[in-house]
Amino acid sequence: MKIAILDDYQDCVRQLDCFSLLQGHEVKTFTNGARGVGQLAIRLADFDALVLIRERTVLSRPLLEKLPKLKLISQTGKVSGHIDLSAAAARNITIVEGVGDPTAPAELTWALIMAAMRKLPQYVNNLKDGLWQIASTSPARNTLGTVLKGRTLGIFGYGRIGRMVAAYGKAFGMNVLVWGRDASRAAAVQDGYQAAASKEEFFSKADVLSLHLRLNDVTRGIVTADDLARMKSSALFVNISRAELVATDALQAALEQGCPGFAALDVYENEPLAPASPLLKMENVLASPHLGYVEKDSYELYFRSAFQNIVDFANGTPKNVLQAKQ
Repeated sequence: MKIAILDDYQDCVRQLDCFSLLQGHEVKTFTNGARGVGQLAIRLADFDALVLIRERTVLSRPLLEKLPKLKLISQTGKVSGHIDLSAAAARNITIVEGVGDPTAPAELTWALIMAAMRKLPQYVNNLKDGLWQIASTSPARNTLGTVLKGRTLGIFGYGRIGRMVAAYGKAFGMNVLVWGRDASRAAAVQDGYQAAASKEEFFSKADVLSLHLRLNDVTRGIVTADDLARMKSSALFVNISRAELVATDALQAALEQGCPGFAALDVYENEPLAPASPLLKMENVLASPHLGYVEKDSYELYFRSAFQNIVDFANGTPKNVLQAKQ
């Protein structure tokens, strides 16, 4: 089969141990993204199979209709809203799903929380310029970091990642407060945590608030400007899930107004994030380039499953097929 691996920004997939599974197939790795249906259609027209790195490329109906040779889409992890499933089904394109693990995104969440609360990036960068124990050259921003013990950790979404982050918070002596669906709040209480009585209470009480929700029609924009305005001026807002969970432009405006006072982000509405983005110019924002699952063990897990699904399909024994309705 002729296979395209899309959006391998670091050109590292070929170096994975599991890449050997594709031996005997013709494989092309694309390290830069293409914009627009026209560019993507030209790039992908000759391929039988596509390997998607999470949701980095959107496969819309107009694009799929321009890919007559495409037989298989192999997804790393689970399919989200980036593939037009009905269009794929109409063209008899098989979609196969992989597996995932919450460890890497949960650990990144905690790394961002600790770095932001202790202002490590600011101190480290200023030290390189000869500034000792200076968090900012602006007097208003040159304040001390804070410990986590005794503070309230808000977890919005109590799934696999949210559960792990809650356990980290407990280990660090934080008071864990959970918000989400009724079932999520009940599960959190059963695990010994506190469920917020309301969304308003949740946002107003959290010293650190971390989002761990799937993006869908219900959760899109679920965090509103009013929610953010209820947060403390000292609070940290953390999002390693999806930028679209927050109402468009609401977070930047809230940070400019001072509630919440800080943000740690790994996801953005447009990725890769443009160097001119206002978020990168804000001293109260810690921004990482969508690294939630980008680490060696996770890549070996994700791509081994995706590649094995291709091998099985090529052998006439497809597995992990997503059943899409036309």
